[in-house]
Amino acid sequence: MSEFKFSCPHCDQHITIDEGWVGQAIACPGCQNQITVPAPPGPAEPVMAEAAEETAGVGGGVGGRQSGGGFPVVPVVVGVLVVAGLGVGGFFMFKGGAGDKAAPQTSDNAVTSEMPMDTGMNAGMDMNTGAEAPAQTASFAPAERRGTFPKENSWPQFRGPERDGVSREKGLAKQWPSGGPPLLWKATGCGGGYSSVAVAGGRVYTMGDAGAASALHCFDEATGAKVWSSRGLGATGGNYEGTKSTPTVDGGRVYALGQFGDLVCLDAASGSEVWRKNLTRDFSGKFSNWNYAESPLVDGDRLVVSPGGRAGLMLALNKADGRPIWRTREWADEAQYVSPVVAEMGGRRLYLQLTQRTLAGVDAETGRVAWRVAREGKTAIAPSPVVHNDIVFVTSGYGVGCNAFKVESSGSRMAARQIYANREMINHHGGVVLVDGHVYGSSDPGDWKCIDVTTGRRLWSERGVRKGAVVYADGHLYCRGENDGAVALVEATPEGYREKGRLQQPDRSRQKAWAHPVVVNGRLYLRDQDLLLCYDVRE
Repeated sequence: MSEFKFSCPHCDQHITIDEGWVGQAIACPGCQNQITVPAPPGPAEPVMAEAAEETAGVGGGVGGRQSGGGFPVVPVVVGVLVVAGLGVGGFFMFKGGAGDKAAPQTSDNAVTSEMPMDTGMNAGMDMNTGAEAPAQTASFAPAERRGTFPKENSWPQFRGPERDGVSREKGLAKQWPSGGPPLLWKATGCGGGYSSVAVAGGRVYTMGDAGAASALHCFDEATGAKVWSSRGLGATGGNYEGTKSTPTVDGGRVYALGQFGDLVCLDAASGSEVWRKNLTRDFSGKFSNWNYAESPLVDGDRLVVSPGGRAGLMLALNKADGRPIWRTREWADEAQYVSPVVAEMGGRRLYLQLTQRTLAGVDAETGRVAWRVAREGKTAIAPSPVVHNDIVFVTSGYGVGCNAFKVESSGSRMAARQIYANREMINHHGGVVLVDGHVYGSSDPGDWKCIDVTTGRRLWSERGVRKGAVVYADGHLYCRGENDGAVALVEATPEGYREKGRLQQPDRSRQKAWAHPVVVNGRLYLRDQDLLLCYDVRE
């Protein structure tokens, strides 16, 4: 399949892309506006891309967009001319074999720092102190390239660009060989914990306990070599020891939340600290039994977290310096373990969050609760809400099950009413994905299910890899079992459970495999405590 060039209609950025992406929506690497890839031009035809229409909501199928957020919401293309002054990311990696180079970029909010991209003598060093980082190794086994698609996609936060567990990639394998896909590399040095990974700008970010403090770790996407480890973020341990949050990458910075409320902003290139807050000490936050597990949300100039407690459940900070913007003082529930999502409803941009007592939509600009509805949980709630048009679907474990609410608006007034409640999907903490109006995920005590999001009706149920976490990419579910760490490739269809291959994870720890799998740039990432594995899942 050949490549061709076109120009972004918003900024005239020149983009080179494979013909297989014709008609697909991508984010321009220059201005980050969403555009639709045009057909290749004739011999003398100039080509300009058309601006893609925005779709309301973040979970409705596979084509949504966050309007005004800081993330690329669809795969970002590299291998293009990078023009000075693209102030969105810290840098883009040019993939060119052994001679990979980084093109530094800065923004108004970015901390400028020169960082060599080779990971030789610096790979095992703390970039802030020069001290030896926690022990880590990486092995690299290059596999033959089996597909072509944009070379620089990103997975900048927990559950992907739109926080829905859905990847927009194409060209992935539809069937795995016996034993699973080939292992590209494995690395150690992640520390202890259950954090998943964020992938952006040629780097892989995760966090974990290491010695006397938790820390954030950065690895090279191509080789798995460690680039840097941060200074200590906060105390280690907790109930189920280790970090549980996943870092968020935005605008040349990376944001991380420790299990005891330490919220830090680091320079993504070097790991140096930009600012720091603590949710309990600085904002009177109150976490639940298993400590903080929410992953920070960056949206526009806001960093949104849920300290919980009497001062208000949710808090928006200025992402540049950590200054408070608003707090939901009229909603003061104790924080659970849910990472909020963004939705466009009733002409308003909302943050959806769930607690033991309440599901609500919070106005992104003011922090006022736009609508709320009672929804009783038990013990712990972790899965994020998913959105299908004006329907918000939530699920939780401990026998509670799932609920769907229809959000309606009249003028400035909004309200939600329940349309069903049942126990067809009792998801503990592995999350669910929404694909073409169907919800897929594991349901206690451990079956994988497909249900209709509009009716709550179960369409199929199968044992699979038992209870676990899920991500969707290119027509398939990647289902990871929490007990043995196995991953099944399952066709995402309401017609039945169709497994297309299975991977048995090597070097399993004795802990639960709770870190969510990640699929980006044709690779599958699996985190298991100190270990990080990277597989080639391309066609």
